[in-house]
Amino acid sequence: MNFGNIFTSHSISPKTIIRGERAWDEGKEIIPTICSNPLLVGRSKATLKIRTNIGCDIKSLGLNFNSIDLSYDCCELDLKRLKSFSKINKCDAVIAIGGGKVLDSGKLLADRLSIPCITIPTSAATCAGWTALSNIYSPNGAFIKDKVLKSCPELLIFDHSLIRQAPKRTLASGIADALAKWYEASITSSSSNDGLVQQAVQMARILRDQLFIDGYEAYQNPQSDAWVRVAEGCGLTAGLIGGVGGSRCRSAAAHSIHNGLTQLQSSKECLHGEIVGFGILIQLYLEEIIIGNKLANQSRQQLIKYIKRLNLPISLNDLGLEKLTNKDLEEACSFACNENSDIHKLPFKVGENILLEAIVSQDKVKEYSSLQRTSQQ
Repeated sequence: MNFGNIFTSHSISPKTIIRGERAWDEGKEIIPTICSNPLLVGRSKATLKIRTNIGCDIKSLGLNFNSIDLSYDCCELDLKRLKSFSKINKCDAVIAIGGGKVLDSGKLLADRLSIPCITIPTSAATCAGWTALSNIYSPNGAFIKDKVLKSCPELLIFDHSLIRQAPKRTLASGIADALAKWYEASITSSSSNDGLVQQAVQMARILRDQLFIDGYEAYQNPQSDAWVRVAEGCGLTAGLIGGVGGSRCRSAAAHSIHNGLTQLQSSKECLHGEIVGFGILIQLYLEEIIIGNKLANQSRQQLIKYIKRLNLPISLNDLGLEKLTNKDLEEACSFACNENSDIHKLPFKVGENILLEAIVSQDKVKEYSSLQRTSQQ
């Protein structure tokens, strides 16, 4: 056996995690030990009241702070502006308050400035509050690339009372994104000899089972114990799996399909996890038609029934992308299959044509969701 000098380096978790009802009340007391002049970063009008209250609490701690809003998703135009603003105002930490793309922006900004980052998620739609990773987008919201950061956040405050205020559509989206951990990691890492990767995949399986058991109750009742387990599964456990397992446990076809579809302007109303959930169905179909995996078909039918209960999309029509042309889909598939895409982590080759066939075939599924999704769900 060859025990050569092979090293693996990856950040597993935030230094400190405060979770629970009113976690902010406890977590805020840690902030003066981290910084004295933080920059508060946010974006959505829906979180403005939360950010304002957090700013008042920070001021009451005797700290100075500056506040600035993003104009785009995690985008270089914003990042350059915020970096200049931070330097001028001598900010010594970034406090990112919001959804996944706001948290990604805050983490990446802090990484470039070599200052600590504090993340305060306002939904359970992603695990971005946990990870040492940021996804970078164009001003139009098209995925460009992901960036591995030097470390996870210094402090993650996962306040149930804040997250519970988010539309339940965001929780459903987070469930789909967290489910992808199992469907992607289990196939890309099935031959790995790395013990941590194997253990991370098993964690992903347990998370999947928990989401199948508790997901619908959590979606229906945000006051339930099931909601706590599911929200923390989406926002915390999913991040831990990526931290322990590293890049092998983060993405494959489902996220690559998401990245491809974001290249199309018409996809901008969809949430990240909604597209990823659709991508899981496509990945399972690829397993079926390329390597003849009959179990993949069973998994796909099981998943369709489950995610329909959460009012998640199972087709381009459900995603609001029914007007896409063949040229649009070819563009999305081309990006999803580019040479740097994680779709090539699959243990079989996927080309643009077969991916296009899979997407079109899934779109012919007759059992469309009959529920009307709104931004207030």
